Amino acid sequence: MDLISPALTGFGTGLGLIVAIGAQNAWILRQGVRREHIGLVITICTASDVVLILVGTGAVNAVSSMAPWVLEVLRWGGVVYLLGFALTSFRSALRPSSLEADTTRPATSVAVTTLALTWLNPHVYLDTVLMMGSVTNQFGPARWVAAAGGIAASAVWFTGLGLGARALSRPLTRPATWRVLDVLVGVVMVTVAVHLVAAG
Repeated sequence: MDLISPALTGFGTGLGLIVAIGAQNAWILRQGVRREHIGLVITICTASDVVLILVGTGAVNAVSSMAPWVLEVLRWGGVVYLLGFALTSFRSALRPSSLEADTTRPATSVAVTTLALTWLNPHVYLDTVLMMGSVTNQFGPARWVAAAGGIAASAVWFTGLGLGARALSRPLTRPATWRVLDVLVGVVMVTVAVHLVAAG
């Protein structure tokens, strides 16, 4: 049985779905630049994708039938959360004291925010569960190989984004740079929230 084709298809599909800068990626970028619990953030994002991809591969039909009302609830929950997060980012950008290197958030707070930005985003379910599930199930018995390819893509992307941003954090430690980054994160959150509202 050819296992290379499903693996590469899963990897390419997974990478294509997560590369676009959205709320989750903007958060990873921010945490990487701040050098703040980035290993925890990468682990949570990757583990979440593992669960979602496996669910999509194993139960795509059941998830599809449940999706209409589940995604509607998540859509509005995501809109509220994203707008609230955007407001926090904009406020942070206006307060220089919040941008100092020794002003760090506790790991618990970072973990909760990462989980919320991952699991309250309906696009995660559309892309990672429904889309990836549909793609992986095209390979029949080899669908788990395709799923493994998708999981590998998530691990590579999240690790590269987080550690890459962390590597650039030293030359970007000026408060003005962090202020710009917080504004950028806020704009991304608002944009995603507006897109979610329009999608209804």
